[in-house]
Amino acid sequence: MIRNVVFDLGGVLITWRPDEIAASFYADPELRAALLEHVLRHPDWLEMDRGTYDETELAHRFAARMARPVDEMAALFEHVRASLLPIRETIALLTDLRARGLALYALSNMAVPMFRHIERYDFFRSFRGIVVSADVRLVKPDTAVFELLAQRFGLALHESVFVDDVAANVETARRLGMAAMRFARAARRARELERLL
Repeated sequence: MIRNVVFDLGGVLITWRPDEIAASFYADPELRAALLEHVLRHPDWLEMDRGTYDETELAHRFAARMARPVDEMAALFEHVRASLLPIRETIALLTDLRARGLALYALSNMAVPMFRHIERYDFFRSFRGIVVSADVRLVKPDTAVFELLAQRFGLALHESVFVDDVAANVETARRLGMAAMRFARAARRARELERLL
């Protein structure tokens, strides 16, 4: 029996669209491509999510890699924060699941300043517990971060559904005994959740 639903944040409940971020930050196509390769999709971004680097350190690393001013790279973080908006359809799904009595949790790869920016949204009150990667120095798809979530909140993983937009994270959840689905469109995932519940 499913008692818990665990949501990823970026790309599921909050917009995370690197292509759009790059396009709205730089008009030049070459700079957009470089920003995606050397910043937004670079392993350093995941290390920020792990808590390895803070934004000041990364502004310097990105500036050196991009051959751009440090201030410009520092401004990118504010630009990214402004792009992190609630996804209305998934928030509606979250609200419905809560009304049905399911326990809701969040497990997200995210830097602390990014999370502090989005946690003001009302839907965060729906969660019984949240694990943010940079707080615990662990990132998905590491099994340890799933195990920490379960231990911290007393979850039985076999009684839990995990929803994420990254295939590797979904695969790890399944290996640990969770029902799991890769997020695409809210309406489609709502139907899949119905079958699992």
